[in-house]
Amino acid sequence: MSLADRPATLAAFFADDHHRCDDAWGAIEQAIDRRDPAALTALWGTFEQTLRQHLAMEEEVLFPAFEEATGMTGGPTYVMRLEHTQMRAVLGQMASAAVRGDSREVLDQGDTLLMLIQQHNAKEEAMLYPMSEQVLGGMWVGLRDRLQPYVG
Repeated sequence: MSLADRPATLAAFFADDHHRCDDAWGAIEQAIDRRDPAALTALWGTFEQTLRQHLAMEEEVLFPAFEEATGMTGGPTYVMRLEHTQMRAVLGQMASAAVRGDSREVLDQGDTLLMLIQQHNAKEEAMLYPMSEQVLGGMWVGLRDRLQPYVG
């Protein structure tokens, strides 16, 4: 999907990307429910790539721009980075389980990841994205162009 097909505002763009990650996870849950290990393997790569791309877009583009514009480096972006580290650790455990074909472990770890993501996304969507929209909205076109390598 190109950037032209994505929402036009910063907050909407990143919230929409949360939904892309959620949809990718939902496809994995369906594959596990169908007891389809081949689909799980194929869908795992999409989910992992989608989530890792989202985290990279924030850490490499959004957060630095927000920190530069506000001068805040120990505030919300610091907390979000810590949570990203937690998510990546769980994602790594899930990846190992997916490679082994251990769908039960994928789901168990997925429950943990989903809890982390839901709490994280709520903070971003209620606080960080609106703040970012306020201070970076005028720069959104340039920031959006910098996101193109992440979305294909």
